[in-house]
Amino acid sequence: MFSDSNSSFKSSSKVFRIISSNENMDIGSNLVEYAKSQGISVGINYAGTLEIMDKLNSGERYDAVWTSNSIWLYMLNSNVNVKNSKSTSINPVVFGITKSKAQELNFIGTEVYTKDIVNAIENGKLKFNMPSVTQTNTGATAYLGFLTTLAGNPEILREEDLEKEDLKQSLISLFSGVQRSSGTEEFLEELFLTGNYDAVVTYEASIININKKLEERGKEPLYIVYAKDGVSISDSPFAYIDNKDKSKLETFQILQSFLLSDEGQKIIGETGRRVWYGGINENADKNLFNPSWGIDTTKYLTTTKYPSTTVIRKALGLYQTELRKPTHAVFCLDYSGSMYGNGIKQLRDAMRYILNEEEAGKDLLQFSDKDKITVIPFNKGNIATWKTENGTYTQNLINNIEKLEVGGSTNIYDCSIEALEILDKEDQDKYSLSIIIMTDGQSNYGKYSDLKAKYKEVGKDIPIFGILFGEADSRQLNDIARLTNATVFDGRTNLLTAFKKVRGFN
Repeated sequence: MFSDSNSSFKSSSKVFRIISSNENMDIGSNLVEYAKSQGISVGINYAGTLEIMDKLNSGERYDAVWTSNSIWLYMLNSNVNVKNSKSTSINPVVFGITKSKAQELNFIGTEVYTKDIVNAIENGKLKFNMPSVTQTNTGATAYLGFLTTLAGNPEILREEDLEKEDLKQSLISLFSGVQRSSGTEEFLEELFLTGNYDAVVTYEASIININKKLEERGKEPLYIVYAKDGVSISDSPFAYIDNKDKSKLETFQILQSFLLSDEGQKIIGETGRRVWYGGINENADKNLFNPSWGIDTTKYLTTTKYPSTTVIRKALGLYQTELRKPTHAVFCLDYSGSMYGNGIKQLRDAMRYILNEEEAGKDLLQFSDKDKITVIPFNKGNIATWKTENGTYTQNLINNIEKLEVGGSTNIYDCSIEALEILDKEDQDKYSLSIIIMTDGQSNYGKYSDLKAKYKEVGKDIPIFGILFGEADSRQLNDIARLTNATVFDGRTNLLTAFKKVRGFN
């Protein structure tokens, strides 16, 4: 998503180009407005934090990067010359637990350690939602914090520490408590507001925002738990990318100075981010940093130390292959006649990527040997059901997808109903369940009412995500997404990118 003009952003060298983490969107417009007042044209391209690293490393050119955490700047290739990085705010990544549940767990008014949270999960007393570990900063930094504290807070976390079985088992236990995963922090907020969940792992500022909305709706707020043995911190650095243009450096300094000025810090602070340093602020706005929500700005937070880039990369790979809760994903693929030609080619390319362990692994999206995958091709009705109970054994699925020919009308509802019947047999304590519908047209067979009745009959929290393609009717997919607390992805510009995004949600 872009702030300011897309066309000028792409075509004019006079535009100062910033790539920013999605979570800065709420204050990015203030930066753009300030720049305009100074006669500066700014374009901001928003993306996921880890996606930003890929974009920069692949050669996309920007003048500045405003990411969520300094650790990711060390993931950049040497040809991306980043300078003058300064933190613009501090945002702890914490557990937010409904106050009644926190009370039940004896987490209010006492010191809580990460192991206490793991014990509550192991005893079946706590489940939670969290952002994707491999696709978001929030999820990744939370994971690195869990990893470090459960390893005993060593001075330096080493690669060999990651191989310790007791550490792996503690992390597997922790992630077994995940109910829903999200590829964006924004969707995670909406999910919590519209669903029925006990806890969430996200930014402190995000929980403040959630609590405001919960209280407006007369609902129980979340209580923030800061683990005594360590909390992950994101420092939101704004850094210059040196492309050997002195005028751009001058512009950067003007923009960075605004973000760090009293005016800029006031704007940032009003969003619930901490803009003081050293940990303590006796005068923080109690309406925003509400003590009844568990926030205490008069105490230092124990912050976890981040490991080296090498260890971070290995840790993220270990999470994807061994530690996360296994998934059972059902793909409903449109093989109707309108898919003939370029449509089916793009679908096959996208599925070949998603199901190829080596290719998807480059983006930390690969399925593991613990995952289950079901593929249901459909047109007027369901054509076949192909399965694997080992997510790394996918060649037969790929072969079937390649061989099947397109033809006939479209029926997204019967495929969704069969997918629900399949997933209804799974234990949600052992598997994360999801359905992904890909369609390029309007469903002219089947009934939404039948799907709605089946969903209520099953009675499980199973999201049905939609991927729009071609001339797809967004209303039909949006209705299904609302019913199931899911979302719809737009694959009309790039189907492969949409498939990558949906993997961050399951």
